[in-house]
Amino acid sequence: MYSSLCLRWRPVVGALALLTALGTGCQKDGGGSSPAPAPAPPPPTAASPSQVAVWLTMPDKSALFYRQKVSLRFEATTNANPTIAVDTTQTYQTMDGFGYCLTGGSAQLMGRMSAPARAALIKELFATDSTSLGVSYLRVSIGASDLDPAVFTYDDGPADPTLANFSLAPDRTYLIPVLKEILAVNPGIKILGSPWTAPTWMKTNGSSVGGSLLPQYYGAYAQYFVKYLQGMKEAGITIDAVTLQNEPLNPYNNPSLVMQASEQADFIKNHVGPAFRAAGLSTKIIAYDHNADRPDYPQAVLADAGANPFVDGSAFHLYGGTMDALTSVHQAYPTKNVYFTEQWTQAPGNFAADVPWHAANLVIAAPRNWSRNVLEWNLANDPSFGPHTPGGCTQCLGAITIGGDAVTRNPAYYSIAHAAKFVRPGSVRVATNVPTNLPNVAYKTPGGKRVLMVVNTGNALQNFNIQYKGKVVSTSLYAGAVATYIW
Repeated sequence: MYSSLCLRWRPVVGALALLTALGTGCQKDGGGSSPAPAPAPPPPTAASPSQVAVWLTMPDKSALFYRQKVSLRFEATTNANPTIAVDTTQTYQTMDGFGYCLTGGSAQLMGRMSAPARAALIKELFATDSTSLGVSYLRVSIGASDLDPAVFTYDDGPADPTLANFSLAPDRTYLIPVLKEILAVNPGIKILGSPWTAPTWMKTNGSSVGGSLLPQYYGAYAQYFVKYLQGMKEAGITIDAVTLQNEPLNPYNNPSLVMQASEQADFIKNHVGPAFRAAGLSTKIIAYDHNADRPDYPQAVLADAGANPFVDGSAFHLYGGTMDALTSVHQAYPTKNVYFTEQWTQAPGNFAADVPWHAANLVIAAPRNWSRNVLEWNLANDPSFGPHTPGGCTQCLGAITIGGDAVTRNPAYYSIAHAAKFVRPGSVRVATNVPTNLPNVAYKTPGGKRVLMVVNTGNALQNFNIQYKGKVVSTSLYAGAVATYIW
């Protein structure tokens, strides 16, 4: 449930001081077990105004995205502690945003909330005011994902090569209305669309599971994408980008479709790219959308001279491989963008382990390897980890759990919050070093702020410095803590 504004004594970064809650930083919930809370510190002494704002999440839940009441000031001083040096003169990629995958099941759960509860939740997640997270990027499924109540496409047959029966009707009950409510509070949010399967009549096996796209239907399926984008636009929803197949090397999910790199390159250069151009669509085409263990796949698509001009970049998941694969693709094709589009949290969740892992390995590591976004899978489930298709994911823990109007905030809520609220679209990643056990990433924002996100992946309290323009702030983080520093 929604909790009221509160004040609590909690352990903090740097000197021990009073934690104050701001906006949604007060919720006292989240999945998984946690260690015993650290002892409460004594009241703070008076201090000069802080030059640095600090927001903290603790693995024991004693601080859940709380803004700290501390005084951190840059000083001309030295000590022996590790130092993170922030260099805004060295710049990298521009960020599109941070967020979640809004599955059909997520939209259904939100759509069934009472109107006041849904409005409050949407404001909390998506508004850009001081009390909200400002989530700035969403991924939706084109047709059903495995976290919809049932499998569907927009033209389920019989065979319909002219797409005379194409209809977005399955999305008009929940997904489209919820998206429009989100856009009402955050009209600039970027939306990525990804299909889990083509209509079964277009496939080699006639099934929603596995199979490949029949070559005679490449043209019809390209028009399917065009009709989807045009239909969503008519509904008031602009789709910024599409991938052509979620997990194209995974034949086991329900729904799913296999699309090899050579097939995707053919589909792009001879069908989707020309179809978008003919329809006057500026929607980005993003290749791959699968694990980091196969960087050869997007590189093969980008190596195709006919496909390359139509492709904006490549998208990755991290169920296999390592995040530095994104850098290898960037280095091979530096003019093409890189995206991180999915990673689950396994239910029931372990808050103390999940939050620092996701913060370090996704929200920090993906941008450090050139990704323009970070998306967690998925936004919402019910308390039984549904809805899902028969054969779909039964252990996917949403960023939030929705039971009626009750909302529980889970690990992915907090890992994304630490970036989404402060690293606004248009922020540029800047250079930092990475001391042992202190993975981090830094940005300069369009509003002129500097933002540094840090995780302590060690086993003990870690004192460290933040250096900027020759001066340092001395601070500390408990083991497993996640903090964002803004100045």
